[in-house]
Amino acid sequence: MKKLLMMAAAAMMSMSSWAQDDTATPYLQLDQLPKLIDIMPAPPAFDSPEFANDVVRYGWGKQQRQDPDRVALAIADAEWDDHAKLFLQWKDAFGLEINPTNTPEIWKLMESSLATTDPMRKETKAFYHRQRPFERFDDSMPSHEEDDLRGEGSYPSGHSLRGWTISLLLAQIAPQRAELVFSRGWDYCNSRVIVGAHWQSDVDASRTAASIGFCALQGSPEFIAQMKKAQAEYAEKTGQGSSVQSAVVVEHPATRAYRTDGMQATESTRGVVIENGQKVVVK
Repeated sequence: MKKLLMMAAAAMMSMSSWAQDDTATPYLQLDQLPKLIDIMPAPPAFDSPEFANDVVRYGWGKQQRQDPDRVALAIADAEWDDHAKLFLQWKDAFGLEINPTNTPEIWKLMESSLATTDPMRKETKAFYHRQRPFERFDDSMPSHEEDDLRGEGSYPSGHSLRGWTISLLLAQIAPQRAELVFSRGWDYCNSRVIVGAHWQSDVDASRTAASIGFCALQGSPEFIAQMKKAQAEYAEKTGQGSSVQSAVVVEHPATRAYRTDGMQATESTRGVVIENGQKVVVK
């Protein structure tokens, strides 16, 4: 929990002055993207078993507020306007701080990607105009977003759509960090339940929505070209390539080297073996 508190504190500090790049050009226009309202089901009715689960999860979120470390992280996760602070929430998981000065190619990819996918939520939100948890229970929010969110539909969650999109993008840039990146993204989405901004079903729907938008991005040649630049920049800045794990070339297998079928390697073994947890190419 100490680590969570440190992450939250770091994100809330004024470590940078960069805000959202409003001039970012989307890779695709909204009418080129799948329409979420035609894909996603309606949110659970207030008298449904699914909504009963939402209420249970709302109670879970309120319990999390008793942990000062977790609630501090949830408050930091509520950041919307300042993208440098937003991306800072993934710094430890991604292994690199993202900002326009130090990582211009990654920054450009992230800004244009979010400019593409963020608007996907708007039509569905406006159509269903679902009441938010803090409104239904006349509750206060630890993130103090009541004035900004009151009267705005909660389905799907904009923060969660964005957070899961960020995780998908960062995992594509650095697949070797995918587990850490997605774990951070999962907790980021859950932060919206903890502060009372969204029902669990809002968050779940947004993870699906983010995946839909992410798949659409793969069809943009401009996105693919920029992704390659971002991957190269990440490799340069961190010394890590974009492969899941780099292979090490050696002349002979050492002890504790195993073939991919689990059998121990011998002097005559050639090809890929696993040595001390790493892939090794044996000539």
